[in-house]
Amino acid sequence: MLYLWLKAFHIIFMVAWFAGLFYIFRLFVYHAKYRDQANMRQAYALMERKLLYVIMHPAMLLTLLLGVLLIALNPAVLRAPWFHAKLLGVAGLIGYQIFAGITAKRFARGDFFLSERACRFINEVPTLLLIAIVILVVIKPWA
Repeated sequence: MLYLWLKAFHIIFMVAWFAGLFYIFRLFVYHAKYRDQANMRQAYALMERKLLYVIMHPAMLLTLLLGVLLIALNPAVLRAPWFHAKLLGVAGLIGYQIFAGITAKRFARGDFFLSERACRFINEVPTLLLIAIVILVVIKPWA
């Protein structure tokens, strides 16, 4: 029963994490678009910072912690090739979040190193990773 409770909360925090992952680069799109308007720049920098530190970081950490606990309760999953692929996808999500944090700091300083268009494309990365991870977890290929 403990395993199922942990799994339920793992999924809940994963959904919260993805909400942030889906939204952060959308904020960067508008931040880049309105970079010449100081009041808009400040507003977007504040929204990005709050999204990262109030929602995304805690949700990511709790998702990962619960994932580790689930592995501890079911270590056999570490022998499954599909699980290794899932962990690679999770590593990609962590990298995406780190890049989002770097982007937020640079944009807040006025260093718009990414265009509005680039942010639109980057915004699709978590969707692709989510599709891959869900397929791996549900279908369990190579099992």
